[in-house]
Amino acid sequence: MRKLGTIDLEVLTLAIKEKGTFNENNLENSELKRYGVGKILDTLASLKDRKFISLNSDGTFTITELAREILWNSKIPIWGKILRLLQIKSCNQNQIIEILGIDENKIINQIEELRKNQLVLMSPQRQNDKLIKIYEILPEGIHEIDKTEKEGFDQMNFGETKSNGGILEVIDDIKKEIQKTSIPDPEKNKIISKLNNLKNKLEI
Repeated sequence: MRKLGTIDLEVLTLAIKEKGTFNENNLENSELKRYGVGKILDTLASLKDRKFISLNSDGTFTITELAREILWNSKIPIWGKILRLLQIKSCNQNQIIEILGIDENKIINQIEELRKNQLVLMSPQRQNDKLIKIYEILPEGIHEIDKTEKEGFDQMNFGETKSNGGILEVIDDIKKEIQKTSIPDPEKNKIISKLNNLKNKLEI
């Protein structure tokens, strides 16, 4: 995936909200103004150089199809969009919905599947006396989304057989507990090897 910084993401999200084209006033009236004029100009120049936005004759900017393909292409499944987004920054549920512009129920269902499949981690954080669920991508999630760069999204049967009703998660928990025991290493490795074989059979 073409990498984006957090400010890049904010600018492109603004473009999506403004139906593709935005101007100086839109930037001024957005939260982007907190970065200052210099930082915003640098970001716009960088996005233009990477062909993620184009400069129009009237001074406005338009998001390109190349940029839309990162998070806003209808061919990308929702789970893929969520993982790509979380590669850029950790988000709470509302931020994911707002940035991707997808129905709340669909986002909630997909996030839960990603969490069950141990591709994302949910961490409750207290903000303004409220507990907010913050989602971040795990190494397994990075691995899966990176695989789609070569294999495409159709090759991954996400959410179908991977979780096996939570059995795989239980096996992983057992392996962790075994590692903590005082069993001699040869015996420990033998048990873990059997658990890995069982897990592999379940994943087929």
